[in-house]
Amino acid sequence: MVATMAGAQRAVPDQNAVQAFTTGVLPDPDPEAARTLIEAHHLAAEMVRAETDAKVGWSVAQQAFVAAPGCEDQLAEANRLWEDPYLEAARDDDFIGVQAYTGRLVGPDGPIPHPEDPANTLTGWAYRPDALGIAIRHAWQVTGGTPILVTENGIATADDSRRIAYTGEALEHLRLAMTQGIDVRGYLHWSALDNYEWGHWRPTFGLIGVDRTTFARSPKPSLAWLGSVARANTLPAPETLETQPC
Repeated sequence: MVATMAGAQRAVPDQNAVQAFTTGVLPDPDPEAARTLIEAHHLAAEMVRAETDAKVGWSVAQQAFVAAPGCEDQLAEANRLWEDPYLEAARDDDFIGVQAYTGRLVGPDGPIPHPEDPANTLTGWAYRPDALGIAIRHAWQVTGGTPILVTENGIATADDSRRIAYTGEALEHLRLAMTQGIDVRGYLHWSALDNYEWGHWRPTFGLIGVDRTTFARSPKPSLAWLGSVARANTLPAPETLETQPC
């Protein structure tokens, strides 16, 4: 993500950058920034291992790219630019952090911006709970089997029933990946609280609402739902999950 920000700073060095992020119109990551980040990660990992017994890894904001018909070569190139260098750098790590929210189609000219659709989330992203499974499988393949920790997954919506539906479907894709032998060590939902996202307060990702005037915090039904899933250590049957259009 930092490499993408560097690319955005060069391409849109003003407030238009924020709007670009929210509509999925992002410049390619900056290769120089990527090389610097990877070098810094390896140096930091070496230092941490030398001084502690802590597990070492980093987190990659994945796009869950999918090829349009006949665009497999463009898909490979998109992954090479956006994700694979960072995933390859984690091959010797103790874990790789996966961040996934939505998927993106790759066409003849590369990644396609999210089209406007009533089903889009408050960030303008396509509703794609399957993105988590796509991202996990790609990370597992490129790293050569580095254990996976889901460090971010969630949805920006004002409809909490939709948050429950999205999260339930995403967790089902996570479960399916695990049944196929992928080593997933944990899942972190984004986020606990509605917070400042992409330049404003409008995209509400939180399991807990926050009144911006009084700062009162109000747990949403999704908080109790996700807590019950964690306590039971099992998912509701897929047919009981509320479905949403993709």
